[in-house]
Amino acid sequence: MTENAIAAPPTTNKHLIRWVEKMADLTQPDRIHWIDGSQAEYDFLCDQLVKAGTFTKLNEKLWPGCFLARSSPNDVARVEDRTFICSLSKDTAGPTNNWEEPFVMRKKLKQLFRGAMRGRTMYVLPYSMGPIGGPMSQIGVQLTDSPYAVVNMRIMARIGAPVFAEIDKDEKRVVPCMHTVGAPLEPGEQDVPWPCNDEKYIVHFPETREIWSYGSGYGGNALLGKKCFALRIASNIARDEGWMAEHMLIVGVESPADKNGKREKTYVAAAFPSACGKTNFAMMIPPAGFDGWKVWTVGDDIAWIKPDETGQLRAINPEAGFFGVAPGTSAKTNPNAMATLAKNTIFTNVALTPDGGVWWEGMTDTAPAELIDWRGNKWTPAMTTPAAHPNGRFTAPARQCPTIDPGWENPNGVPISAFLFGGRRPTTLPLVYQAFNWSAGVYVGATMGSETTAATTGAVGKVRRDPMAMLPFCGYHMGDYFRHWLKMQRNLSATPRVFHVNWFRKGADGRFLWPGYSENMRVLKWIVDRVRGRAMGKETPIGWTPHFDDINWQGLDFPRATFDELQTVDRDQWRREVMGHEELFILLHDHLPPEMIYERELLICRL
Repeated sequence: MTENAIAAPPTTNKHLIRWVEKMADLTQPDRIHWIDGSQAEYDFLCDQLVKAGTFTKLNEKLWPGCFLARSSPNDVARVEDRTFICSLSKDTAGPTNNWEEPFVMRKKLKQLFRGAMRGRTMYVLPYSMGPIGGPMSQIGVQLTDSPYAVVNMRIMARIGAPVFAEIDKDEKRVVPCMHTVGAPLEPGEQDVPWPCNDEKYIVHFPETREIWSYGSGYGGNALLGKKCFALRIASNIARDEGWMAEHMLIVGVESPADKNGKREKTYVAAAFPSACGKTNFAMMIPPAGFDGWKVWTVGDDIAWIKPDETGQLRAINPEAGFFGVAPGTSAKTNPNAMATLAKNTIFTNVALTPDGGVWWEGMTDTAPAELIDWRGNKWTPAMTTPAAHPNGRFTAPARQCPTIDPGWENPNGVPISAFLFGGRRPTTLPLVYQAFNWSAGVYVGATMGSETTAATTGAVGKVRRDPMAMLPFCGYHMGDYFRHWLKMQRNLSATPRVFHVNWFRKGADGRFLWPGYSENMRVLKWIVDRVRGRAMGKETPIGWTPHFDDINWQGLDFPRATFDELQTVDRDQWRREVMGHEELFILLHDHLPPEMIYERELLICRL
């Protein structure tokens, strides 16, 4: 590496400079580029990616500022089986995480990273999760040899010169993130459009707050501010500092003006596992019969939640963009998402149309007559393979969302009044119910799950427990995580109410009983009314449920009988459900808070 490669870094932080030198020495890049975050730099990198064949520039008239990337077919999703939490003790990581002795793992990684950036540029990317300098924000620096990761991170986080200035204040701990695609180039060797390595490691060291990612250029494996930092490392920081890092969307529900012109706004945070309509819910448009109501989007994926000095929980969305699943997104299902991704967006693994646009399954009712699929091959509707990869993505700036909340970048966050949990459950779980209290609510979140679909491997119809939708993202023992949730309530002056929703209950004919999408607003309004102490509820063994007349049905002809079926609490089904809870608890038994066992006993007694 040439001496001047590290000339004049834009920071005075000697620890950072020394770390970059040390890592450059290990990985041996040809050049070092310190990211300033400017538009000119972004344009230059995108241009380089087009020249490399990684990006295709889309039709500027139809899709202004947009690009399409195609990844290697063996690098298309998060790799849960290659994701490790290397805490000092195996016990801390818990049975739901992959663990490896930190000393052994470091040795392994050092060998993999040695010379891994040869022939490439090392980008030094400083980023802030949350508004720069905000009291709830955190800082990371990612070293990467992937320009794809850099341009996506520019959309997903706040990056560049202002973050270096923040680091130079030396007030906040910086999380060091090492990333390489693991594909060094020999002199004169021709690069490929999507460099990656068959061997992959996504490794977190909770005690030293470090992230090392090897071999993948894709999504959550390569954009280290996302799941790696914002959830796995942040959940450890949050536990130590008394706040919460959650896999949750945040929305603000605003009522029409009353006779004094006053509007009321209520913020709720919701945790749903993947494929349960998170992005749709985060950008919901109220249905007929809800004139004057508005749903504001604060975030669609991650929430950092902290009590303020008065004991009120407040939340920020630490991200600056949406990294959403494209297939299934359409003007029908999510018009706000379609408006968000109409410009300045990076699409990955979707299909290319002949006029230089993009298409994916579900975008329109009929597929175009001819496309180039996500692998770069010719595609027609007669083919059995999908045109877009089921996990095809869009990376779009959050500020472009038509419903983005005016306070979404408030460094102090928005006040949270309710938590929602929910999964995909064809039976047993009603459309909506409210937990009796905080500890019962933690139990509801801890035992939530989804029935496996064809999209996930394993037996179809088996309930996969996904506590708080955090199973793949909690950076420590799940039992301790439940305890942290229980402990959080002690310092609160106002406890958010906890609800469980299930949009996916089916009737005897196998059809969904609830129309979902914008109609979910009807359930959301009852939740807001409960939080504000205005709505009645019916006591059942599992919690409070709405009466038919508690829901605003204006603009929807919904039969009372169907509603009753949706809200049925079948005691036999619930007894089986409670047996299912036991499986998870046995797994976590040595760290399980006693409250969880008491809540289960109480539920059994009520049933």
